Order: sequence, then structure tokens, then C-alpha cells
Amino acid sequence: MLNKLISGNGIVAKPGYNRWLVPPAALAIHLCIGQIYAYSVFNKPLSCLKGISAPAADDWELTTIGWIFSIALFTLGASAAIFGKWLERVGPRKAMFASALCFAGGFFVAAFGVHVHQIWIVYLGHGVLGGIGLGLGYISPVSTLIKWFPDRPGMATGMAIMGFGGGAMIASPLSVSLMSLFSSPSSTGVAQTFLVMGFIYLIFMMFGVFTVRVPADGWKPEGWVDETDENDMITHGNVDANQAIRTPQFYLLFAVLALNVTAGIGVLGQASVMIQEMFSADAVPSNMVVGAAAAGGFVGLLSVFNMLGRFIWSSLSDRLGRKTTYSIFFVLGMVLYLAIPYAGNTGSVVLFVTCFAVIISMYGGGFATIPAYLRDMFGTAEVGAIHGRVLLAWSLAAILGPVLVNYIRAYQIDELNIAPAQAYSTTMYIMAGLLLLGLVCNLFIRPVDRKYFTKS
Repeated sequence: MLNKLISGNGIVAKPGYNRWLVPPAALAIHLCIGQIYAYSVFNKPLSCLKGISAPAADDWELTTIGWIFSIALFTLGASAAIFGKWLERVGPRKAMFASALCFAGGFFVAAFGVHVHQIWIVYLGHGVLGGIGLGLGYISPVSTLIKWFPDRPGMATGMAIMGFGGGAMIASPLSVSLMSLFSSPSSTGVAQTFLVMGFIYLIFMMFGVFTVRVPADGWKPEGWVDETDENDMITHGNVDANQAIRTPQFYLLFAVLALNVTAGIGVLGQASVMIQEMFSADAVPSNMVVGAAAAGGFVGLLSVFNMLGRFIWSSLSDRLGRKTTYSIFFVLGMVLYLAIPYAGNTGSVVLFVTCFAVIISMYGGGFATIPAYLRDMFGTAEVGAIHGRVLLAWSLAAILGPVLVNYIRAYQIDELNIAPAQAYSTTMYIMAGLLLLGLVCNLFIRPVDRKYFTKS
């Protein structure tokens, strides 16, 4: 009975179905799994499980806890690549159902790990099981949205993926409030918070599961005329996932995403520390110093631009074209990264914040635009599976970006005795160089050769 509800003909929309019901279903999934971006609110409480008010001798180190986030993001990319073909075969509802069980289940397993104070169980819960839920939830609505909105694929995927960028805005205050509610002289309230959040996310994700539908074969929007023949950057055919990885376009797009994300994710994880060090009392006049509270506001602002950029840039790509949009990301991004050291040297907080707000909007926009770019190159037949494989670029970038920022900064401070305020200049120049490589890759992209098309 359950299998009939979540797969097969039971999820095909009947005539007259309103396609605008699909984006809220996708958004319900992405707003939930976007919680991973707010995971840092658990770091300090997890480091004080024994000591409660301060870390005890046998509490976990912050570096140990930090691996939860890294494992989850790595598993996201890996699971998206592994299960992409399965998703195309069984449909979005079954994949979203599996995502909900894994993501919510990760909270339950992690709660047990916290209760028995075993970090490997937390890794297994939030890192591996939750990471699988992230990967399945991230890609499951994408190909469905593209099929429902062939006239505006960028806008459609932007609406859903915007939720992933904005999920932290809900998860962060929710997590803090629940931990405050459950905390006591003998508990930080983390385990109880994990249990409650697991149930909340399971309910909301199930709304998405049972709302989503796929269009019937041959369906198209009323009055829509396919004008893709006029666009020489759109492939007029379908390429399956196994053939896609044999094309140069796949690897160029892989590099385009990896380089765009590496440049953004590296600074996103260090945004609070960076603005405080570049505008510290040792570097700028006292009236320009940025403290912890202002730095927190800066991080919140970046979250807003991350979310809005996913919708705005992907929607613009429907008009500008995907190749042009990514070229803007790379060219404008290079200019902004090169401007950041200047902002620090001149003490211009406004220029610094503006540069990073636009950079992070393009970081988010890159995530939201890539599914439509893949659709342009490989058609709609297996775009979800291909998207899953390309997301391995995210796994790579999640490691490379923070390593570049953190280790280059540490080397300059510890080995070269460079002041913290000046230690980011080299990193910014490297990020600009990465974007130059991304621009070159993007300029080489051409439509896929017909020899790779699926034979009908």
C-alpha cells in the first residue's frame, strides 16, 4: 500500500493539476535539510556535555565536533551521485520519502550518541545517515521542477534551492530556543533538542513527500511554445547519466561548480572571524572596530544574500542564459575578491560587507543555476542523476575551500609573523585566481555532440 502511494502511476498528476503546488513541496524539503548550515549553534553545547557551563576534561574538542559538518557535506555529494540513477527510476516521491526518514533518523541516532557520549554515533547519525538524507533531499525535487517549468527552469529550481540557503534562518533560532527550554544544571539540552527537531522535520518533509506530483508524458504549460531551437547553447536531445560522464561538458561543468563553490565556501565558514580580525582594534581606529555582535549580524546578512541569490540569479539565468550568468559570477567575483584587501587596508567596513554580500549571493546563485545549466546541456530525461554526480564537486569544494582559507591564514600568522588583519590578502588573491580558472572552463562549454544522445 505504502509503495503505491510513493511511486508509480500514483504520483502522476491528473489533468488540471496546478503546477505551482510543486515548488512548495520542494521548498518543504529544502527548508528542512538547510538546517545543516546552522549546525554551528550546536558546537559549543556539544563541547560542554559533561562540564555543562564549560568544557570538562573528557568533553569533545571543537575540532572533533567540526567533523560532523564536514562528514555531512561530503556524504551529501557522495549520496547524490550514488542514488541519482535510482531517483530517476523510482520518482521524486519515493526519494523524498527516503530523504525524510534518513534526515530525521539522523537526529534520533545523534541524540542517542549525545546521551551515551559517543562521538562516532553522532558522526553516524548526523554525518552519514543525515548526510544521505541531505543528498537525496537536495536532488529529488530538481528534475521534477524542471519538467513542470520548461519555460522557466532557472526560476523553478531557484525557488527550491533557495530554501536550502534559508533553512538556517529557521533552524538557528529554533535550535537555540529548544536548547534553552531543555537545559538544566545537569544537561545542555542537546539530546532532547535533537529528538524534537527530528520529529518536526519528519512532519514537514512528509508534507513535501505527499504533495509532489510528476507531469504526465507529453505535458507542457498551456500556451507555451518551445523556443529552444533558437538558442544554440541548449542541447536538443537527451543524454543519460552514464553517457553524460563521457562528455567534456560534464567535466567542464564539474570544474565550474567546484571552483565557484570553493571560492565561496572557504570564506563563508570564516566570515565572523575574518571581519573581526580585519577590523580589530590593532588594525583600524576604534570607531571602526567590529565586535562579536556585529560579526554575528554580518553572518546573518550573508545568509540572507545566500538565500536571495539562489532565486534571483537563477531566475536571471532564464533571460541571460546559463553561460553568461556564470561568466558574470567569475568576472565580478574576481573584481570583488581583489577589492577585499583594499577594503581592509582602508578600513572600509561598508565596502568589505558589500563585496562579501555580492560574492555570497553568487555562491548561492551558482548552486541554483547549475541544475538548469545541466538541463540545457543534457536534456530533462536524467537531469536529477547527472545533477547528483556533479554535486561531488561540492564535496571536493567543502574540503578544499576551508583548507585554503584556514591553513594559509595560519601559516602566515605562525610562520611569517603577519598580523591577523593582513593574513587574508593572499587567500583573496588565490580565490580570484580560482575564479579565473572557472571562467576559462565556462568559456569552453559548447552544446553536447549528438553522438551522446539517447536513442529514442
